[in-house]
Parts: sequence; structure tokens; C-alpha cells
Amino acid sequence: MAVEKVNSSSSLAEVIDRILDKGIVIDAWVRVSLVGIELLSIEARIVIASVETYLRYAEAVGLTSQAAVPSAV
Repeated sequence: MAVEKVNSSSSLAEVIDRILDKGIVIDAWVRVSLVGIELLSIEARIVIASVETYLRYAEAVGLTSQAAVPSAV
């Protein structure tokens, strides 16, 4: 019985497909201060996902009302 070695390298298309299917959230918080005085504060949340994935998880946490189209006044 021979043992086969499988080279498991992923192509860029496979990696992008997986990221869009599962989604990635990058949460960053930066604060720059000098002598106790806050000069700059940045908070960012970056979501990389397909629209379908975003809506599926947004519905689970109750964020779909923010994604809804506003009615015309």
C-alpha cells in the first residue's frame, strides 16, 4: 500500500471565495495623545463579505433594519 502526499495549495480565487462566503470583520481602535491630551481617535469596523452573507448574519443580530431602503417622503 503506497502513501500519497497531497500538496494542498489554495488558489487566490478559492481564498477570495471562502472570505466572501464566511466573511471577515476587522475591528480597529487607535488613539493618539500627547501629554494626556487626546489629539486623534479613530474607531473602525471593516466588514468584508458578500451581500448574501452580510444579510444572513445581520438578520441574526438584528441589523437588517439599518440595511432596509428608506421610504420616500
